[in-house]
Amino acid sequence: MKEVRTRFAPSPTGYMHIGNLRTALYGYLFAKKSGGKFILRIEDTDSSRYVEDAVRVIYETLAEAGIVCDEGPGMGGDCGPYIQSERAAIYKEYAEKLVALGGAYYCFCDKARLDSLKDANGVGRYDKHCLHLTKEEVAAKLAAGEPYVIRQNIPAEGSGSYEDLVYGKVTVDFKEIEDGVLLKSDGMPTYNFANVVDDHLMGITHVIRGSEYLSSTPKYNLIYDAFGWERPAYIHLPPIMKNAHEKLSKRNGDASFQDLVAKGYIREAIVNYIALLGWNPGDNREKMNMEEMIDAFSLGGLHKAPSIFDEPKLRWLSGEYVRAMSAEQFAEVALPFLKASKAYGKFDTAALLRIVQPRVEILSEIPEKLDFLTGFSKIDEALYFNKKMKSDADVARQVLPAAEDVLRRLPSFANADIYAALVALAQERGMKNGQVLWCVRIALTAKESTPGGASEMAELLGREESLARLAKAQAWLRGEE
Repeated sequence: MKEVRTRFAPSPTGYMHIGNLRTALYGYLFAKKSGGKFILRIEDTDSSRYVEDAVRVIYETLAEAGIVCDEGPGMGGDCGPYIQSERAAIYKEYAEKLVALGGAYYCFCDKARLDSLKDANGVGRYDKHCLHLTKEEVAAKLAAGEPYVIRQNIPAEGSGSYEDLVYGKVTVDFKEIEDGVLLKSDGMPTYNFANVVDDHLMGITHVIRGSEYLSSTPKYNLIYDAFGWERPAYIHLPPIMKNAHEKLSKRNGDASFQDLVAKGYIREAIVNYIALLGWNPGDNREKMNMEEMIDAFSLGGLHKAPSIFDEPKLRWLSGEYVRAMSAEQFAEVALPFLKASKAYGKFDTAALLRIVQPRVEILSEIPEKLDFLTGFSKIDEALYFNKKMKSDADVARQVLPAAEDVLRRLPSFANADIYAALVALAQERGMKNGQVLWCVRIALTAKESTPGGASEMAELLGREESLARLAKAQAWLRGEE
């Protein structure tokens, strides 16, 4: 049985779009599940779209996502070079062979003539003018050094069909396909030609790409057929949508993998979520590591329908990864975000990490969760109201003086001792535990939501600061500034 070989062939035109990363991920999962190879190829033949440093972004994104290439630039392999701009001589050789086989022809039309074929909206279609030049005319023009491109010779009649492993049989009328340029006047190939030549020479068995290529695949098959090459299997993927009407697109400024990492989403959660945008493992699992995804992956689990990128779902999944981490693992990923907090360096780092880990989904939430530690402003009396806790400002006026006295007399200011003392106070006063704990927490933090309860917040603030805040909160309740 032939070894499965898939490829990821991004253009270095900017950041790694979520759809591109999904294509790479599925190619990797399918290859690894099949015991095959995953190849990286850089398609950089369009110099006008090249973005400086974009190749580095591709390498780093794949590495951070845990997608390990078997062959590619600087990685070894027998099919290199794996950067298209280094393969110009190969494309020229095969383009000329395709001309000899009748699958392509030289075109010498200048810009003025090509523009004359366009309508008022700038839409035109090449009219096969140069296909009708004689061999002698072509030879003379080449000898004279006239600029040229090589165009594909699409049949005037008939249709092209193929079987896609997701969408089934696809048929396109050749009248819908123009004689596109295969080799540009600068000697570099277009995507339409380079991807076919490279996929054949690199032994790619399964081509995985977006569904926007469904209708253009028949013209690629014409090239395979003209050379007598075996066509690869095709796996086209539905788009990822930002909503019911718009595709997720870097052109629209939608999030990239790097953007999501910078926001503080856990890398493994991002990859896990992207895998679920168009694929189902066949059971109810949602949280899966890479090995589990490889084991579960199958083409039968791929969807035909578009998927909507649901950031709240990604947030939830990221939170699941956060809570599954050891304290050491969490510290490693969270520390850069903790350092952005004003609390960093003023409080025990381990304590800060311990209270936020169960309460964040994305790491960028950490500074906001801790801002109460270094900022304390006048408390709106409405914050003391909690229907469930049967608490309000009047309850706070009863609770806070007693709580201040209890906490001042505590021999130990540890979380467990503070909690026990406040619960004992509630019992002594005939109150619910929540009435006391809610009021004390609000008085200590001036926030409705905090990463922990009253006793945790008091321990973190320390006895002196806690008592000072309780005193200030009482003054505000009395109407004093």
